[in-house]
Amino acid sequence: MTDPYLWLKWLHVVAIIAWMAGLLYLPRLFVYHCAAETGSVQSETFKVMERRLLKAIMTPAMIVSVATGVTLGWMAGWWTSGWLHGKTLLVVGLLVSHVYLARAVKNFAADANTRPARFFRIFNEVPTLLMLGIVFFVILKPFS
Repeated sequence: MTDPYLWLKWLHVVAIIAWMAGLLYLPRLFVYHCAAETGSVQSETFKVMERRLLKAIMTPAMIVSVATGVTLGWMAGWWTSGWLHGKTLLVVGLLVSHVYLARAVKNFAADANTRPARFFRIFNEVPTLLMLGIVFFVILKPFS
């Protein structure tokens, strides 16, 4: 059990789980934050929760996910595989989602959010759909 590839794969999966948890939970926090009165204790509590989730969990997990994913692809020589190209495209979608959510955290922190709760309810499905596609490419490896 000293195979570095397997340890790296383990770290990659753990990081993805943490990142996905944040990508799915943060929009849900925004839904509830939209209902909180600006300046209220509840609103200020949501600001702290959102900032900590983004800074302490999501962003480090995203960095580890990408770094280990690139390393795994290089170690296994998959960069010419079509399935990895498809997966990478969908991972870029997760990165774009992450950046958008980070901007939303800043907007909420400044009491400048203009989006309704319904927007965040719908946005909450984006990471789920991207994840389904990513898992499809990883498990079934089409275009190998």
